[in-house]
Amino acid sequence: MTSFDTSPQLSIWRALLALAVVFVMLATTGWTALRTHRESSALAASLAEWRHGHLHGLRLPDPDAAPTRLARFFGSLTPGDRDRLARRYPLAVGNMNGAPVSLRYRANHLALDQARKTERARMHDSRLSTAGQQDAGRRMHRYESLLSDGRQILAFDPEGSGRIAEVFGDLGAARRISVVVPGVDTDLLTFQRTSRPYSAPVGMAKALYAAERAARPSTRTAVIAWADYTSPDGLGVDAATGLRAEEGAVRLNALLRALPGRAPVSMFCHSYGSVLCGVAARGMPRRVADLAVAASPGMRAASAADLGTTARVWAMRDASDWVRDVPYLELGGLGHGADPVSSGFGARVLSARDAEGHSGYFQPGTDSLRNLAEVGVGAYGEVTCAREDDACRSGLSGTPTAQRA
Repeated sequence: MTSFDTSPQLSIWRALLALAVVFVMLATTGWTALRTHRESSALAASLAEWRHGHLHGLRLPDPDAAPTRLARFFGSLTPGDRDRLARRYPLAVGNMNGAPVSLRYRANHLALDQARKTERARMHDSRLSTAGQQDAGRRMHRYESLLSDGRQILAFDPEGSGRIAEVFGDLGAARRISVVVPGVDTDLLTFQRTSRPYSAPVGMAKALYAAERAARPSTRTAVIAWADYTSPDGLGVDAATGLRAEEGAVRLNALLRALPGRAPVSMFCHSYGSVLCGVAARGMPRRVADLAVAASPGMRAASAADLGTTARVWAMRDASDWVRDVPYLELGGLGHGADPVSSGFGARVLSARDAEGHSGYFQPGTDSLRNLAEVGVGAYGEVTCAREDDACRSGLSGTPTAQRA
């Protein structure tokens, strides 16, 4: 079995060295390295129009109202009225928690088509530099791909580097729902990759969806590739703090509270995505049954119990993953806390010996993907633990002891 322990002295020196590097970065670059994502001008405009809009002479509800309130509003409309609102306010409706998911898909299709036309025009805009025109071309082609038949875009924001979420499967009819939360350098252009596809959110979600169906064909599942937050740009100061995680946690929990039905939800959080999930854990709805992290630099918690969630907490890390060498501590806002695969953290540690590095956890054929899929469909007795003495299968009928404390 793979061992995750290193000598205390070596761990201390690694931590001190990493902190020294971070402090040098802070001294030389300051906090200006933090990448910001101002609210989309297009999205803000669509929301403003909604707030001043009417339907049959009646004011539209506050777009920030509770999802249940918005669901009742949309449920009271005719199909024609719902379609009319999607066409008038595509970005607002496409990102509105509480709107029917099928309506959000249609609204985002309209918003993507508008964005595609905008980027096509920018490709030939003489005021732009050659690099600017090339960037417009890349974005246009990405929008064309997202407009392909059958794609179900649950959220879309074209501003800046972009935010997006996509659904695989029938979300409304699912008996189990999985949400994949990716890490650094995730945006519209990296949402899907031709090279190394299973290191990108779309490939991760597709692989998990296929593995879940193979694990339990009789269970209807749906998987969400959730990149609807502004991730850190690279492995600089931004990735060493919790700022992006805190911002993303608000958006993630808003989505989770608005998911249709009552199916249990399993979270699968990779790399910095596990930081975000750790921050969000306390505010997650109780239908979140599992919180699984892979390649985690920490969850900004000292233990699973400190996460404040009733969900089962799972963790995995491949022995060749460079993240094992990050300093698992938090000091002055830098670092993300304890190592989730350490014995003292209290997570259920799953095998990931086939993962091969930091980005290989969702690679088809690996034990890591199979284990994640078994968690996703609730087949807890079928998982492979990382250590023979690991109690990762114990007490699965209830909440793990470490998380009840």
